[in-house]
Order: sequence, then C-alpha cells, then structure tokens
Amino acid sequence: MNQQTLHTSRASTIEVNSMLRNTYMLLSMTLAFSALCAGIAMAVGIGPLMSIGLSLGGLVLLFVTLKKAEGASGIFWIFAFTGMEGASLGYMLNHYANLANGPSLIMQALGLTSVIFVSLSAYALTTKKDFSFLRGFLFAGLVVMIVASLVNMFLGNGMVFMAVNAGIALLMTGFILYDTSRIVNGGETNYIRATVSLYLDFLNLFIALLHLMGIGGDD
Repeated sequence: MNQQTLHTSRASTIEVNSMLRNTYMLLSMTLAFSALCAGIAMAVGIGPLMSIGLSLGGLVLLFVTLKKAEGASGIFWIFAFTGMEGASLGYMLNHYANLANGPSLIMQALGLTSVIFVSLSAYALTTKKDFSFLRGFLFAGLVVMIVASLVNMFLGNGMVFMAVNAGIALLMTGFILYDTSRIVNGGETNYIRATVSLYLDFLNLFIALLHLMGIGGDD
C-alpha cells in the first residue's frame, strides 16, 4: 500500500512538473510574441478605434482559445489571441511613449510587473500553498472593477481612474497566486488554459501599473 502511494505521489509530481514546464515555456513565448505585435502596432501607429477593435477581437479569440485548448489547434489559437491582445496595446503604448521619459516609464512598468509576477509565482511554487480560498473574493472584486471602469468611461474622473487601476493591480497579484496554486495543486491540468490565465494576470497587472505610474506625467 505504501509503495503504491509512493508510486502515485511520484507520478503526480512528474505530471505537475511537466505541466509547469510546458506552461511557463508557452507563457514566455506568448509574451514575447505579444510584445512583438505591440511593437508593430506602435510602429504602424494604430488609432483608438483600431485599438478597441483589436481588443474586442482578442476577447472573441479568448473564448475560442479556451474552447480549443484540448485540441492540437490550441497552440495556434493562443498565439492568435495573445498576438491580437499585444497589438491592441499599440495606441496606449504610443500615448505613454510620447510623455516625458515615456519609454523609460514603459520599461519601468514592465520591469516592476516582471518582478512582482516572478516573486509571487515563486512563492506559490515553493510553498505549494492552496490559494483556492481567494476565488470568491477575486471574482467579486473583478466584477466590481469592471463595473467601476464602465461607469468611469462616462464620468471621466481621474481619481476613480487611479482607484480602479490600483484595485486591478491588487487583484492581479491575488490572481497570480491563485492561478499558480491551481497548477501546482492539480486544479488545472491543461497547460494552454493555464498559460491563458497567467498571461492575462501579467498583462492586466502591466497595464494597471503603467496607468498608475504614467498618470503623473499625463495631462
């Protein structure tokens, strides 16, 4: 019985390690591809309407990717999704790049995002703590942030804008712990879906931090 338990435990550990390796390899590739597409969109100089259109297209591709995650075409769809998401950032990145010290500001936001992401991921990976208890709080908070963002589209209040982005940044730190812990503890066994979750955590954290760091230089 002990040998069977030990064998099962080893098999589970190998499976989780393989899942982690595939997930983080794919995540690094999709982030790089997303950055490439963002750079192309900046060079082309896409406008706000094109940016919105790409964002909506990315949302559609998100659902397609999740639906196709179990099949061989899942790899194609995740690159299509992350590429379109990256391209949709072109207008926003050009806006901040045109501010004083804009390129430096973008790199600082990217660097801070990377440090936070790696630190929290490493904590969840090494401790193997179960953060599933955060699920209700995180999704309730996400709904609140989405509603607040939609309302502020009509209000245009700077303080609300800052509060929403601070809330999103805080929520994304929780999602990084939650999503990483799901992989480590066997709650997510598909590396494409796992990559999508972590990619969205990274992307939304970066955008929120960029908005917060850039608002001081924004008219």
